[in-house]
Amino acid sequence: MIQFGKGVVRFRIPILILSLLLLVPSVAGYLNTRINYDILSYLPEDIETMKGQDILLDEFGTGAFSVAVVEGMEQKDAAALKREIEQVSHVKAVLWQDSLADISVPLELLPEDMEELFENKEKNATLMIVMLDTSMSADETLDAVEEIRSLTKQQCLLSGMSAVVADIKKICNSEAVMYVAIASGLSALVLALAMDSFLIPVLFLLSIGMAIIYNLGTNFVAGEISFITQALAAVLQLAVTMDYSIFLWHSYQENQERFPGDKKRAMAHAVSNTVSSVVGSSITTIAGFLAMCFMTFTLGLDLGIVMAKGVVFGVIGCVTILPSMILVFDRAVEKTRHRALIPDLGVIGDFVTKKYVVFAVLFLVILGPAVYGYTHNEVYYDLAGTLPEHLESVMANTKLEEQFHMGATHVVIADSSLDSRQAGNMLRELKEVGGIRQVIGIDSLLGPAVPQELVPDSYKEKLDNGTYQMMFLVSEYKTASDEVNAQCDEIKRIIKQYDPSAMLIGEAPCTQDLITITDRDFKTVSTVSIVLIFVIIAVVLKSISLPVILVAVIEFAIFINMGIPAYTGTVLPFIASIVIGTIQLGATVDYAILMTNKYKKARYQGMGKQQSVSTALNSSLQSVFVSALSFFAATFGVGLYSSIDMISALCVLLARGAVISFLVVAFILPAMFMMFDKAICKTSMGFLNQEKQIKAELAR
Repeated sequence: MIQFGKGVVRFRIPILILSLLLLVPSVAGYLNTRINYDILSYLPEDIETMKGQDILLDEFGTGAFSVAVVEGMEQKDAAALKREIEQVSHVKAVLWQDSLADISVPLELLPEDMEELFENKEKNATLMIVMLDTSMSADETLDAVEEIRSLTKQQCLLSGMSAVVADIKKICNSEAVMYVAIASGLSALVLALAMDSFLIPVLFLLSIGMAIIYNLGTNFVAGEISFITQALAAVLQLAVTMDYSIFLWHSYQENQERFPGDKKRAMAHAVSNTVSSVVGSSITTIAGFLAMCFMTFTLGLDLGIVMAKGVVFGVIGCVTILPSMILVFDRAVEKTRHRALIPDLGVIGDFVTKKYVVFAVLFLVILGPAVYGYTHNEVYYDLAGTLPEHLESVMANTKLEEQFHMGATHVVIADSSLDSRQAGNMLRELKEVGGIRQVIGIDSLLGPAVPQELVPDSYKEKLDNGTYQMMFLVSEYKTASDEVNAQCDEIKRIIKQYDPSAMLIGEAPCTQDLITITDRDFKTVSTVSIVLIFVIIAVVLKSISLPVILVAVIEFAIFINMGIPAYTGTVLPFIASIVIGTIQLGATVDYAILMTNKYKKARYQGMGKQQSVSTALNSSLQSVFVSALSFFAATFGVGLYSSIDMISALCVLLARGAVISFLVVAFILPAMFMMFDKAICKTSMGFLNQEKQIKAELAR
């Protein structure tokens, strides 16, 4: 690797020029990468709810629908608004009172429950069902939502998943830049205090920033990424790759002492050392991210690929761009030298090793409550329910619930050839399901006084295309609630009795699938990440026992981190357990590997158990502390700022996880080394130097 290091030093100017030129296509790629704001679109394509969505779009030309709540409008004005909405691009139809029958039929002759569905006379409010011909989160759909809102913003509010997605898009577009600014600013502050130069943190951020842009630019190949990935990618890449830059700088300083006055040679050796160490440690982080690719809920694949790719770009930037910058700006770096303002922590080794029994007992005492909290967390699946209350979609959902007792809206797709008797029986059973307020279908719309032939053909075609028939079910229950999930199960049971091919689709059934799928994914990803990282540690450290100890220690930190919300009453987003478990394990196990390598080296040099562990702790703790503090700063600030709870919660958990992992590595891992030293030496290669061992035996 020394030849590679010499090459980087020699071609430092061309490297910097090339790195700047590569920013141009990367920025272009980033700007042309579509952002997907619909979480539910990442469900597997082969499940019934997703197949039903395709049928709805292909057969009925309806990919999405929203419910518009109109307040304080006279009927004639509402009718005029309906006509305006119908003229909006990609609006296929608007269902309202006057859509249900020919104009010659008095509205009073319609079934009473239909009148109640569309109108609340007491609140002077009415609702309209807006059907769109594009998918729920398509750009055209989101544009249509914004145009509808602009017609009568004060008196008309849009609910539904498309409206929620549109609001999430606005928030992300307004906050995304601040995420990066906050993460960068706080990381720079921490590094300025911890490092011995004010300019070095700036160079760190510049090189990592370039790597982030390269990573985000290459997402163009995939076509689109999720808004979660967009929001977290830059912050996470900054957080997990910062320690690589710290390692290079410390190695450079050490080699300057080896080769005084020859900075180029010192940097060549620093690059060589960094490649050897960082590539090995980064593999565990990459493995943690790649484990998420095993999720059937493909949001994991989306985030996992982007972040694994980001770590690779981070490593490349660390051993090429950063050393080139340091050498080019060497004079400026020297002028900004100062004494590190964060106290040196590398003096607690003796204390920890002497009191190791106390920390071992502490591990056992905390383990039980941590595991209990970890397994008793409360999670939420309804993204809309955690958004700020001032958003239009949230206000619309609130009004629907208060004024029309409407929670979720389901869609049933059944065979059009179902005879009228069977269809009638099915509709009657569906109306009797607990929490169902109305069933909107051809047969249910007609009262005894309205002959079927008076229903306009244009309206019939909206609900029956000759192959499939469509029915809307209005529920009182909220999406993702236990009540609506039980309701969905009962609806499926009924419709399958009459038509085995019938499907129940909509936000609530999709969310029910999300619950089942992510629960299964959590178990899969946890197992895969642990196995992958276990194998990597075993190969890297050439040990049977060390993988068990290191994984157990970091998993202990994860149990504590994820267990705390159970005791604080915090409800977590459904994806938290999956994401945090893999990222915290993959990113912070590096802390443990660094200390283990120091412990291994000391043992091989002939030091005793306590001296080896103490030396390892003292020599690695400062680097681990700075890395963890930088990780904390980058993620915690974003967690406090973001108004999207899913992003905020994930960032706060990651920040807390970095601190907890640091504390566990600082106090619990040394205790494990002290307790299992003999077993580690016997089951691991490179711990015992035979010559030194013989000399020690002879000396006795």
